[in-house]
Amino acid sequence: MSTLSIPANRGATMPDTEAMGKDQESQSSWLEKHQIDPNSRIRLQKLSHMRYQHPNLDEIHQFMLDFGLRVAHKTEGEVWYTGYGPDQYVYYARKGDKKFLGGVYEAASQEDFDRAAHLPNAGPVQELKDAPGGGRLVTITDPEGFPFNVIHGQEAVDMSQKQPAMDKVVLNFPSEKPRVRQFNRFEHGPAAVYKLGHFGLCTQQFESQLNFYTSTFNIIPTDFVYVEVDGHRTPVTVFMHLDLGTEPVDHHSFFLSAHPKAAHVHHSSFEVHDFDAQQLGHQWLVEKGYRPAWGVGRHVLGSQIFDYWWDVSGNMVEHYADGDLVNSETPIGYVPAGEDSLAVWGPKLPAEFLA
Repeated sequence: MSTLSIPANRGATMPDTEAMGKDQESQSSWLEKHQIDPNSRIRLQKLSHMRYQHPNLDEIHQFMLDFGLRVAHKTEGEVWYTGYGPDQYVYYARKGDKKFLGGVYEAASQEDFDRAAHLPNAGPVQELKDAPGGGRLVTITDPEGFPFNVIHGQEAVDMSQKQPAMDKVVLNFPSEKPRVRQFNRFEHGPAAVYKLGHFGLCTQQFESQLNFYTSTFNIIPTDFVYVEVDGHRTPVTVFMHLDLGTEPVDHHSFFLSAHPKAAHVHHSSFEVHDFDAQQLGHQWLVEKGYRPAWGVGRHVLGSQIFDYWWDVSGNMVEHYADGDLVNSETPIGYVPAGEDSLAVWGPKLPAEFLA
């Protein structure tokens, strides 16, 4: 019988420069290497909402309510769904054949919106007369044919009309127990969505797509995932964030993943309050009979606790909590591809997730 002990698992919170290891480079170095002038790009301020077309609005409507969204406005053929955060809405659904209508970013200024509207691959400017908060939207077609939207002029949200902020649950640890004579209690229901966090595309034109988004807009890589081919690194996934200087932003609001067989939207992801809210939301969706895609688990890159689902139209959507924040001083990391790069813990990755 061995007397050797087995090292226990552990977790730690550490600086980005340390967590990324030695395989990293500065954002300024990457931009210079790719001959991108940071000041020439169209500036986007934040990720606004997703746009999808669904064959059956009644079915997707019920799913969205069970997923934790609320109705901001509804017409006969359109629905705008909101969370409890500072956005007019985070999801737009329109009746019609199943179709991805693109993610939407808010332009940092009228000048930036006008520059987006004058791109060679931009469509006509739409006046969002029926949408909560109004505003104007332009749809740009990227090199692979995906729609990419920019919005501006939306009215600010009256937060007094929003759902109150969620309470913070106090946690006790073995050597630190602040919760004395205070008990944690929960109510069952959907996991209330706070905001849209990110979305991503599977692409057959990885390099041209990467160049288009990072040179046209203030979108910059946070992490590259690569495979080795004949001794050379080939990126297969890139997670990207908005470059807002030293202002903290989500680890990624957009990603690209190389896919040899087909180009399609992969998923869109929505932030929820915390782990308990997420688990209760998972339980709610299971009880309602919806089909899980992958989760619950914790990602490596971005650190988010994740929970992926298939909506009733066959689109993948995600709840996430506890994601990393970065800024212009965060280095770009390089990580070899493999299941170890996707999750620290959680269920085994289903093949369908990568299809």
